Order: sequence, then structure tokens, then C-alpha cells
Amino acid sequence: METKVYGKPMYVAGRWVEKEAVIEVKNPQDGSFIAHVPAATENDVLMTIKEAESGAKTAASMPVHVRMAVLHKAADYIEKHRDTFATTIALEGSKTIREANGEVTRCIQTLRLSAEEARRIKGETIPFDQTESGENRIGYYTKFPIGLIAAITPFNDPLNLVAHKVGPAIASGNAIIVKPATATPLSALLLAEAFDNAGLPPKVLSVITGNGRIIGDLLVSHPAIRMVSFTGGLETGEEIAKKAGLKKLSMELGSNSPVIVMKDADMNEAVECTVAGAFSAAGQNCLGVQRIYIEQEVFEQFTTQFVQRTRQYNVGDKLSASTDMGPLISEKEAIRVESWVQEAVLEGAELLVGGVRTGAFYSPTVLVNVPMHCTIAQQEIFGPVVLLYPVNRLEMAIELANNVNYGLQAGIFTANIENAFKAIQGLEVGGILINDSSDFRIDGMPFGGVKGSGLGREGVKFAIEEMTETKVVSFKLGSLKG
Repeated sequence: METKVYGKPMYVAGRWVEKEAVIEVKNPQDGSFIAHVPAATENDVLMTIKEAESGAKTAASMPVHVRMAVLHKAADYIEKHRDTFATTIALEGSKTIREANGEVTRCIQTLRLSAEEARRIKGETIPFDQTESGENRIGYYTKFPIGLIAAITPFNDPLNLVAHKVGPAIASGNAIIVKPATATPLSALLLAEAFDNAGLPPKVLSVITGNGRIIGDLLVSHPAIRMVSFTGGLETGEEIAKKAGLKKLSMELGSNSPVIVMKDADMNEAVECTVAGAFSAAGQNCLGVQRIYIEQEVFEQFTTQFVQRTRQYNVGDKLSASTDMGPLISEKEAIRVESWVQEAVLEGAELLVGGVRTGAFYSPTVLVNVPMHCTIAQQEIFGPVVLLYPVNRLEMAIELANNVNYGLQAGIFTANIENAFKAIQGLEVGGILINDSSDFRIDGMPFGGVKGSGLGREGVKFAIEEMTETKVVSFKLGSLKG
């Protein structure tokens, strides 16, 4: 497949804007040049915000049926140009072409779901006479758009995670400025192209490209921005919280996801699900399986099967349909992962398979006996590495699973309903999957975590809740005339 080299302008208030200063977008697989995008300045950000303030008024006045039509038309455009979207995701990021096609499908579903949820933004009547002072009053509460939203998105799902912010924002009548990951801006610009072709009014959506330190700080701290929706790392999320000021924050900050395997589990299913959950997208997935706690009686069996299946994982060319896993997003990230594994091995961990780096590629890696104080046991690895631990009982597994500053999602494999409910009650997470790995999500479910995993919930309906405010209306009877 021939790769075209081209420049892609950024999308500012309905206009495609080029700049002399540019940022190169490269294929992490081989470092080849794909495209360049504008390197926005602080003045570009200020101009974009000013235009978007006007766009927020336009968005708020859009009838619901118009919002729905635009969202459906954008989804239609993506469906029509599916191959372009999928190839772009695979070229600029880490996903294989199979994974990229799956992301395109999910993006289409996210936008269509956003259109459907737009019709369900509603309030309720309030029985004011529940107190003596409320007698002779009737009223209700309604929802209204928050205004202007800044969205900062990561590289690992460069299309659908942008759609998860843009779709609900448009559905709820807001304007939004997107700052995509510097490594993977092209997918977000293609999404803007879809909305441009769908007839979205100018100034409602902007996708501004550039260095996060230059434009990101200004975006999150500007008083005209009423909400920041961020997906990324914990350290950056904490910095945003300090700089944002008095505005809404919705942040998904990753995890160190645990899975528990009980002795009564279906071993074949548990192995297959957790291998895929650990190594899909080269492990660069906030829901990726990082720690697996296996009941002692089946630890050896599970470990043997897990290693065998890991050895079968096909690592190679992202654009090949037979490839299971491609490279990490950069050689720098692969070197970081390598260093964390080496640290664990020096501290006494045993490497069962993997541990080999070639450029940005890092082989699927399985470790046992990893001390709990090691970086790789406490932090989010965001790479294709999984840690296996034996446990004597479920309570011990739950205690160890909770022993990190993350709590996004977890999984448990068991045939015992009591075990399942003990895990549901005991695990400190935003979501728990029974007889599934932590790596499962549909775009309509509430998605988010506790502790260092973030604030608020995504998922279209729940993102709309975050992106709207509540207004109470009360009529005092007897004082109004027809």
C-alpha cells in the first residue's frame, strides 16, 4: 500500500487553516514521514477561543433535530470513507489495521448514539408543595448546555476517544475545541472533516494542533472554557486540575487493571480473554490487563497456557491483516517499558516470555514474582507487559488488586455467583466484568474510575450529563395573568 505524504491544515471555527510552523507526523513502525500539521501558537488558541465563544451561542440555539441530523450525517461520511479512516489510524498510531477498523466502527456507533441521546436530554417536574413554604408553586428543572468545552485527547484511540467528546458536546448544544495528541492528530482532523461535510455550523467545532505545553495550558486555564474533558495520564491530569480554575473537569487518567482467576473458572476462556486484554493495541490501553491474580491450585496450569498463547501472538506490520500487535507509539515509550521490566527483573522478578525490544516494538511479555514495590507493579505500564501472581483466596486477591492508586475497571473469572458478588462489592473500581477481562467497554455505558483513575464518567449519555447544567424553574400561582 502506497503511503501519501501531505500536509493537513487544522480546523478552526469552520475554516481549514495552515501555518508556516509545522509538526511532523511519523509512522511509529519505521519512523517514516506521513504528514505535517500546523504548530499552533498561543495567539491561534486565543483566536480560536474567541470564535468558539460565538459558536457556543450558535450550538445552544440549534434545534435538537438539527443536532441529530448533523451527527448522523457525520457518521454516514465516516462509513463512506471507512478505509481512509482505518488506514490513517493504523499509520499514525500503534493499532493494527484490524484494530483500526474496529475503532472506526465504534466511532460510527458513538456518533449515532450521540444523536439518539440528544432527544433524551430532559428534566422533571418538582412537587414544590412537599413543604409548607412551597405551596401555591409549580415548576420543573431543565438542562442547558455548559457552553464552551476544551477536549484533550490521547494517541491510543485517536478517532473514537475524540468522538466520545465531540459527539456528546454537539448533542447537548455545546461548542468544543479539540487538542488531539501531537503524535496522532490526523484522525481527529478527519473527524472534523466529517462534521464539516455534515453541515455543522461554523465555530461550533475546532481541532487545533500543536505542542501541548504551548497550547494545552492556555486552553485549560482560559476563563471562557467552562469545562475540560481530558483523557491521558495521572500526572498531566493533576497538572490540569491545578491550572483549570473554577470549571468542570472530566478526566479519565488510566489504570493498572487487575483480573482475578478463580480455580472454578473456565481456564481456556480466561486465558484467551486476558491475553487479548493484555496485548491488544500493544498494551497501550487504559483498560489493558496488567495484573492477574490466580488461585493457587490452578496457577501453574493458567501460567503454562497463558505463556503458550502469548508465544503465538503475531507481532509485525500493522497493515497486515494477520498481525495481532504492532509497535508502541514511539521508540522512547518502548525504551521506557523495557527499563521498567529490567528494574523488576533486577528486583527478583522472573521473565517467562518476551522482554525483547526492537526499535518501537516490544514483544508481549509475562512476568512472575514481581515485588509489589516495583514501578511496573504500582504504575500504569501502558505497554505489552502482564504480571501473574498466585493467591490463596479471593479476599487476598481483592486486597492486592486494590493496593494501587488506580481503579478504572477489573475482571473476575469464576463459576460461583458468591465469588462474583464478593468481587463486585470489594473491588475499588468504576467497572467490574464477570467472566471477562478488564478490557471491555461499549460506548453507551458509564466509563470512568476512582482514585487516580480520574473524575466523572464518559459514555455518551453520561458525558452529556457532565456537559450540561441544571436550571430550576418555579411558578408562584396567583400572581400570573393569562
